[in-house]
Amino acid sequence: MAAFADLQPRVSVLLPSFEAADTLQSCLESVRRQTLHEFECIVVDDGSSDRTAEIAAEFTAQDHRFRLLRRPHEGLVASLNAGTDLCRAPLIARMDADDLMHSDRLQLQAAAMGGDPELALVGSHVRIFPRSRVGPGLRTYEKWLGSINSEQRIAEDAFIECPLAHPTWMLRREILEAFAYREQAWSEDYDLLLRLLERGERIGVVPRRLVSWREHPGRLTHSAQNLRVESFVAAKAAFLARGFLREHDHYILWGYGATGRTLRRALLPYGRQPSHIIELHPGRLGQKIHGAPVLPPEAVAGLRGRPVLASVAGAGPRTLVRAALANAGFKERHDFLCVA
Repeated sequence: MAAFADLQPRVSVLLPSFEAADTLQSCLESVRRQTLHEFECIVVDDGSSDRTAEIAAEFTAQDHRFRLLRRPHEGLVASLNAGTDLCRAPLIARMDADDLMHSDRLQLQAAAMGGDPELALVGSHVRIFPRSRVGPGLRTYEKWLGSINSEQRIAEDAFIECPLAHPTWMLRREILEAFAYREQAWSEDYDLLLRLLERGERIGVVPRRLVSWREHPGRLTHSAQNLRVESFVAAKAAFLARGFLREHDHYILWGYGATGRTLRRALLPYGRQPSHIIELHPGRLGQKIHGAPVLPPEAVAGLRGRPVLASVAGAGPRTLVRAALANAGFKERHDFLCVA
């Protein structure tokens, strides 16, 4: 591997790790098998007490493209920003220590970025594994992620969930240096993606499964406070209030199920509240909810000029709502947004 030591890296793989001894070896092997050889891999050990650092050090001794940064335990955001400072390549690929890369991942994503210099970030699809741990909810989520196949879909679905799994991201170094990860009450990756879209940056996707995303009980998704559903809704409300609803104190809320109710509550601290609620539930039609008249879908055409938040769970119902709003003359991202 010494032949690669003096190569200027085209891609820096940014790989934070904490107590990852059980999975880091296979993760790093998947990085080493890349068909794009001109990479460097920055492993940031966040003060692990297991053999994480030792495993990473073994790779640095065998292959000079791997580098290890050992730090006291300060958390993921601090590790990401410290690792970014060491990245030398113009492109930075995120990776997590419990996941695996397809051998063509770096090659395909670097080609996508090289083919369109205005792209700030490119993600990919994922395969969640082991399949024995992938229940119905995760399968639905994986299928939804796999439906994100264009810049347009990323922008339109950004307020449903984070449309690109964080370990699939490849970003331009200057973008990551300019925006940087930050500590918030919600996840650092969703925060960064929404900030990029807010600033008009373009985000794309290679519509292939280039990362195997490991499901296990220790995943941060299952334990971190900033990854709870409430935290994602809080992020959506904050960005909606300063973006899509910036010039509007009132909006039309389409859907008053659990999703719609949670969104309404999250927007109240920003002084945003529904003027009307669109519903199918016969027991609600003709009533008022928190002062907002409840109307049937056909009434939305008479409410042009006020922004619509379609807060409906499920891809099928959202497709129907999108079609109904389009038929009524509403343009997505201009007149309405889907928010789950």
